[in-house]
Amino acid sequence: MEKLFINIKELVQVRDKNVKKVSGKDMNTLPTLENAYLLIKDDMISSYGRMDDLNNYKADEIIDCDRKMILPTWCDSHTHIVFSGNREDEFSDKIKGLTYEEIAQKGGGILNSAKKLQETSETDLYKQASRRVEEIIGLGTGAVEIKSGYGLSVAAEIKMLRVIKKLKQNYPIAIKATFLGAHAFPLEYKDDKDGYVDLIINEMLPLVAQEQLAEFVDVFCEKGYFNILQTERILKAAKKYGLIPKIHVNQFNSIGGVKLGVVNNALSLDHLEVLTDEDLQDLQNTDTMPVALPSCSFFLGIPYTPARKIIEENLALALASDYNPGSTPSGNMNFVVATACIKMKMTPEEAINAATINGAYAMNLQDSLGSITIGKKANFFITKEIPSYTFIPYSFGSNLIEKVYINGSLNNNH
Repeated sequence: MEKLFINIKELVQVRDKNVKKVSGKDMNTLPTLENAYLLIKDDMISSYGRMDDLNNYKADEIIDCDRKMILPTWCDSHTHIVFSGNREDEFSDKIKGLTYEEIAQKGGGILNSAKKLQETSETDLYKQASRRVEEIIGLGTGAVEIKSGYGLSVAAEIKMLRVIKKLKQNYPIAIKATFLGAHAFPLEYKDDKDGYVDLIINEMLPLVAQEQLAEFVDVFCEKGYFNILQTERILKAAKKYGLIPKIHVNQFNSIGGVKLGVVNNALSLDHLEVLTDEDLQDLQNTDTMPVALPSCSFFLGIPYTPARKIIEENLALALASDYNPGSTPSGNMNFVVATACIKMKMTPEEAINAATINGAYAMNLQDSLGSITIGKKANFFITKEIPSYTFIPYSFGSNLIEKVYINGSLNNNH
């Protein structure tokens, strides 16, 4: 089945297959084709070019884009969208001046979500998460990573990962699963933190591997959470099961997590709101992707990841939503791109690269998604009538997406 999209005002993020990610000053280059066509065959991108070169091509279906733009779908490499209920009561606490740490101390935060999740059935959890997946597809996301980490017990962590597996089976977008048992310490392990690390290593990891429930492993490496030694123990144990590290690092403090991640070949290091010169040095000449989560900074009122510094050091940068109930109750990648431009001073070109090709790289999906490339999956969206792609971050409160195509098929939930 061939579908031909004609009269595209601008086809954005057009790349050769050999480009896996973009770094440094290259992030400011976004290749596009004006007055273009796009041909897809079944679920793949088959060809593209200028309308002048199309001649009278006959496809099974011809879609006239009527001078609208096409971009590859967003690749959101960091989310926690399997959760139960919400935490809007903590939202009020934040407004009244309580800090993230103070909310956690009074039983809020991650432990609040864990309690709710443990009491929620797998069926209900799936129902809630599926609504969120449908929502983000409608907002232009075509690939998403989802973490566990609100279980904090053997049964509840496995329950979360099974829900992610079911989402993967039932939805057409690419979904990657990450085991994040090391998200926080459960109350019963408050005075025996190494005991909880033992539980992760000896009981959770073997079950995750046995049921093939995750591709990645993550740890919240931070003061008051998992220290360097505990993080290292978990990463080394996970490696035996073939799990690839992705780590929460430097959200509030720089405690050596960047170096640890690089040494352990982490695919991505996420958050990085606090970055030292030493951290930037450690990231040089590595395959690790730094990932910024600007809507988390927006919601918590904490510093933003220093994007300019990272890019000026000739490093790559990806953007992700961090969709979760506590610090980012939104999976809107359009807002993420806009916030990166407005608050992190990224150019629209840098932000779009970070949310597409570099986001795909941060999930090991660079060979199938993240750009308009022959042989990649036909995951893209058609905008409403807009003057340029810069209008997407500029008009940050508007939904400018008209249609979303996943694997070559129109998403009907839009």
